[in-house]
Order: sequence, then structure tokens, then C-alpha cells
Amino acid sequence: MTASLTPAAAAPVPAASARPVVIAHRGASGERPEHTLAAYERAIEQGADFIEPDLVMTKDGVLVARHENEISGTTDVAERPEFAARRTTRLIDGVEMSGWFTEDFSLAELKTLKARERLPRLRPGNTAFADERIPTFAEVVALARKHGVGVYPETKHPSYFRGIGLPLEAAMLKVLADHGWTRAADPVFIQSFEVENLKMLKGMTALRLVQLVAGAGGPPDRPGTAYADMLTPAGLKEIAGYAAGIGPEKTLVVPRDAAGRSLPPTRLVADAHAAGLVVHPWTFRAENMFLPAELRSGAAGEAHGRLAEELAQFLAAGVDGLFSDYPAAAVTAVRQPR
Repeated sequence: MTASLTPAAAAPVPAASARPVVIAHRGASGERPEHTLAAYERAIEQGADFIEPDLVMTKDGVLVARHENEISGTTDVAERPEFAARRTTRLIDGVEMSGWFTEDFSLAELKTLKARERLPRLRPGNTAFADERIPTFAEVVALARKHGVGVYPETKHPSYFRGIGLPLEAAMLKVLADHGWTRAADPVFIQSFEVENLKMLKGMTALRLVQLVAGAGGPPDRPGTAYADMLTPAGLKEIAGYAAGIGPEKTLVVPRDAAGRSLPPTRLVADAHAAGLVVHPWTFRAENMFLPAELRSGAAGEAHGRLAEELAQFLAAGVDGLFSDYPAAAVTAVRQPR
């Protein structure tokens, strides 16, 4: 399902040498429940360059924005007696998960659910937004086109969805094409923690692709491969054969010591740039529990620390963009003279 919208001219996207881009992580998810139109609209108001939807599939083949296909933590599905019998257990990327899964619901059924704040103790203010619904990817793209910002979708568990007969790739590209976005110059990055998913997309689209990498583990579709092995100069050169950039966990750029304090930056940004890749680390959050020890304010994990200083660390390290739950802070940081 795609919205009826006449494509507008594509908004320009800064190149690697221009101002770093701000990617609103699941929208302005520090201020609104993640992956809701309210979160995306708030991020656009705050000046984000891109809004980021994680994409999963309904049983009738429609892409919707949820962090995971298991939705008990981000909707009121567990409170809905008519769906009680759909609670089940699935093996997702080798991990057993129990709950309610988008692939067991039609879009019409999912649209009856209400979104919920995933971290209510950490972000109690977000619980006031109790009437938001699950948006389709088409609705997210239409919102972005309306306001002249880009989209940065992540394909969630693409091998799993392909294995159950609900492949994500073609459906995602169709939504983007329906809204006029097909070219490398268009304001779109497509990201994935998997490798074969991105290589498949490389043969299907000219849109830019980003290989996500975590500080531990490896791609779910490549058992035995560690993300660390992909971040050597040779590994980065291989990534550059199918992707335009990497999205590293932020401690791969600025690591921390055993006490949680920041250490000097690694060579990752320089090595990625040498391979022709842009670097968009994740995820910048204001709460103490996510900040390095020297930038925390007080003892409470939910209290806000000195996020601006952490953002400045990474900008000084030469990153090309930032994923942030608080896009306003990131927008302010990237606009500071350096």
C-alpha cells in the first residue's frame, strides 16, 4: 500500500565533505514513542536531515515501522483479549523470542493497536502520547517528502522474513520508487546488519546502502564472521564494493575504558574514508546510562548528562553523520563552527 503523492524534487543530501547529517533515530524517540508519526514529525520540526524507520512486514505484505517484529513492548497488543491466542514463540536470527509478531497480523489489525513507549521508566514523559498508531512505510515516506527530508530505513531480520515468504527488499524499493526515489543522489540510505541483504539490494537499486556493524558479534546471515573482521582495511574495502557507508556502534569510533570513560578515537573513521565509505555511528542519547562516565550528570541513569560534549567528540573525529534519539541536540552540534 502506498500513498498517492506526486513526487517532488529530491532534496539534496550533504556529501561526505559537507556538514554531517543528522539521522533521527526512530524519530525524535527521546521525546515521543519511537516509530510513530509523532516522533517523526517532532524530528522534522527539530531540523533532522533524515528520519529512520525500522521495517518489518505484516502477513498481508505491507511494510510497517517497528523496531522489532515482536511488538509486545511497543504496542498495547498484550492488553487486547481478541489477540491473546496469537502469542507465540519464534526463532529470530538464532534467538528464541516469545510474544506477538507483525507477520501474524494484517495491516488492518495492526492499525487497531496503539503504540506504547518502549522505555517508560527511562522516558516517562513519552507515556503521555497514548493514542499513536503504527505507521506504514508509505506513510513515513509521504511525511518525509512533504517536509523535504530524507529517509534512512533499516531492513529488520531480512533473512528471516525471506524465509517465511515475506521478503522485504522489493516491497521497500517499490514504496520508495512510488514516491520518486530511485537514484544515488536521492535522500535515501538503506541500512542492514546483514550482508547478503545489502548485496542483493546492490543489484536491485542505485540508492545508497549502509552496512551496520556492532561492537560484538557478527552478521546474522554469516555465521562465523565477526563484525571486527569486517572493519580491517581489507574488510572495509570489501564493504565498499556493495555499500556507500558503514553505521558503526559508537564505541567502535570512540572506545571506553573499563570504568566507562572515553578513550582516544580509533582509526575506523580514517580507514573507512580511505575505502571511500561514509561513517554514521549510532546511537546518541542524552540519558546518563548511555553516556561515557565523564559526561554523566549525577548518579541517576535516567538523568540527562552532557550529550553535546559527546557529539562534539565524534564530530571532531570526522564522522559524516549521527544517529540520535535527540535530533535537536545533534542539529545544534553539527551547526557549531569547527
